[in-house]
Amino acid sequence: MTEDKEPRKIDLAEAMRQKLQQKKQQQQAGNKPGMKDNLQTKALKSQNNKKPNNQRRRTGGS
Repeated sequence: MTEDKEPRKIDLAEAMRQKLQQKKQQQQAGNKPGMKDNLQTKALKSQNNKKPNNQRRRTGGS
């Protein structure tokens, strides 16, 4: 009797379809002129994150 009040459970495929549909709707709304860059953007990060190899300096080098 209280089953109608509980949220309906859906499988993963159905959830992905709904999410994709929402994403398409957001993109269509964002494609209007003057609405560019209105979507959420991530802050740019530096891509130079490799540490230099300082083994020669630590061991005295040859």
